[in-house]
Amino acid sequence: MAKRRNHAPAFKAKVALAALSGNKTIAELSTEYGVHQTLINRWVKQLKDGATGVFSGECLSEERRKEKDIAKLHEKIGQLIIERDFLAEAWGKR
Repeated sequence: MAKRRNHAPAFKAKVALAALSGNKTIAELSTEYGVHQTLINRWVKQLKDGATGVFSGECLSEERRKEKDIAKLHEKIGQLIIERDFLAEAWGKR
């Protein structure tokens, strides 16, 4: 059985944009890039669905999204530490 390949986002975008350009058919692109036609169609659909987010400002890079998630988690940790310390003092354990 063949091992699954993980394609880089840049490669997916390149193939999807080539498909959208219409210079070559999906079958030709499939042969050229060595990717199944179904994958190319899926990537084109994802590109079309995500394109509106680029112009509306909703689309964040993966790095920026991770930074926001980490900041939220640090905020929550700080809040829980303060609550723990408050309750420990209330019970006279500190």
